[in-house]
Amino acid sequence: MLGEFLQFGPRVWCLPVVHGSGDCALEVRRVLLSGRWDCLAVPLPPSFRSDVEAAIERLPVVSVVLQRETTFVPPTEWSPESDAEDQDDDPAVNYVPIDPCQPVIMALRVAIQERLPRAYVDRETAVFEPMADAFPDPYALKRVPLERFAAAITPYLPPPRTDGQRERILAMARRLRSLERRYQRILFVCGLSEWLWVRDAWREEADDPDAVTDDLVEETECYPNAVETHAFLLGELPFVTGLYERARATLDDDENLSIDGVKKLLLETRSRYERELGPRAQRITPQMLKLYLKYVRNLSLLERRLTPDLYTLVVAAQQIMGDEFAVQLAETSKQYPFPPPRRERLFRSGVGRGALPDGTIVQMKNRLPGHPVQWRRLQLKRRPSRRDQRKWRFFWNPFEHCSWPPEDLAIERFRSHVKDVALAMLGNDLARTEKFTTSIKDGLDIRETIRNWHTGDLYVKVLPPARGTLDCVLMFFDSPADPRDYPWRTTWMAEEHDESTLALFATDFTKELVGPGIGLAVYGGAMFLFPPRPIPDVWRDRRFDFADTLEERLLAAACHYAEARHIAVLSELPPGAGWRRLARQYGKKLIHVPLSRFSRQTVQQLRYLHVLNGKHVRSYAADFIRRA
Repeated sequence: MLGEFLQFGPRVWCLPVVHGSGDCALEVRRVLLSGRWDCLAVPLPPSFRSDVEAAIERLPVVSVVLQRETTFVPPTEWSPESDAEDQDDDPAVNYVPIDPCQPVIMALRVAIQERLPRAYVDRETAVFEPMADAFPDPYALKRVPLERFAAAITPYLPPPRTDGQRERILAMARRLRSLERRYQRILFVCGLSEWLWVRDAWREEADDPDAVTDDLVEETECYPNAVETHAFLLGELPFVTGLYERARATLDDDENLSIDGVKKLLLETRSRYERELGPRAQRITPQMLKLYLKYVRNLSLLERRLTPDLYTLVVAAQQIMGDEFAVQLAETSKQYPFPPPRRERLFRSGVGRGALPDGTIVQMKNRLPGHPVQWRRLQLKRRPSRRDQRKWRFFWNPFEHCSWPPEDLAIERFRSHVKDVALAMLGNDLARTEKFTTSIKDGLDIRETIRNWHTGDLYVKVLPPARGTLDCVLMFFDSPADPRDYPWRTTWMAEEHDESTLALFATDFTKELVGPGIGLAVYGGAMFLFPPRPIPDVWRDRRFDFADTLEERLLAAACHYAEARHIAVLSELPPGAGWRRLARQYGKKLIHVPLSRFSRQTVQQLRYLHVLNGKHVRSYAADFIRRA
């Protein structure tokens, strides 16, 4: 029950809300269903009643009820400047978003459901002047009663700034006085920026309830909103709004959807991300999600919010999971599961403007304005459209390919690291244990010392330096590899002295064009020869036609061209007996380096290979290549 602080008089109670907040909408529903009310009053003019209630009956389909503004422009002399101004001056409309998370819409929805009388008490205005201010995060209502929440904000509420706003407030106060004659318990749901001044007007100036003068206004129009533009119309994220509607339909708990909805959005994004990218998707682990949510919390607190906005969610995703995941998160947040019926005339919302079904662009004024919207720019490399990919594929030159230098540098560093690990493992095979005499050598051998504890002797380890060198490294990221998944097979010669001769099999880069002249492939396996040397194309060399698999062909080529006795093999599983027998035929020995020794994220990034259609593409490739 509402306290005395929110009570105008013995028959009128006020419920101030933050427009566009799902948490406030739940509070409105709770107050309406827990109290015994005779009438619901809302801050909308009577002309909106018919279309607004008809649109509420159509929920969960999101609609817009708008009213064209009528202004008289006195005639003036023509000038080129005035003509230019007229071209930029779009007609204005004021509108009511039929948003399930709007507290006023929730109040009307519950009142219609409970057959409660509704009163539209705002003044009819030919030109609407909204009252909107920034307020604390309504998530605080989970712990703070609404009365204390409103009392804490009251000292900071600015008074009405214009005559039009003051006339609206006085009209609402007078109509509330009029309602007192007919009803015993009236609940007035309005915005936080209005309630204090309506209360003062109700107590001081509303002596004549019937002295309300309305402007002549146009009839209202109702249109369903295009789903792809819901993000500009709804107070909450469209995905979260859809969760509220699903919970309502299935009678599930929706008390914590302002936070749980973000978690569900994250999990849905991960599923779509993995489904769309397939093997290219990096593994989003629970530890990564925990780190992400902690980072989102910290960013939200820096923004003085209790719950994150879309910008915070996408920035955190970009910095932790990469551009691909961030783009997928932004696109998933716009998904709404209840589209309007086909062949409906749709309204398209935008930033301060909208497009009517006939294509007319109008300026939009929200009669239920929430937090002031702050649009911020975020640099994300988006996925190209299918149309662009077809265009780039048409102009691709199949006789001019090259790599992207930053990826060359990264894979060469990794090859060098794998070689060092293999040499260290080769040295470990020669390790031995000696009884301690005068030097502790390479450290105490605890196992051998305990084994001979009864003798009282100490044993030390001796690790001789690795002998020999490695000039060939094999990397099998996906073994056994399906040849249908890796149709692109080629041999590349080194461009620089610090690069290796490379033979590889990978996915088809022409299927994933990320920019003009830029294709993306994923390594299945590769052979690196360093120092570089010219060799025939491994995949066309008939000497290796005996190989049954892609890995065996690279292994045979490595054994044939390697000058050192040992060959490093990076793979998930150790080489089988057949591979070792093949190596012995060439007089070689394989050193297995487990793939699990390296970070999964690092290996996943290294598997990406961007193929450029000529060296000139390197000048702009960084503008299109994005980190997954």
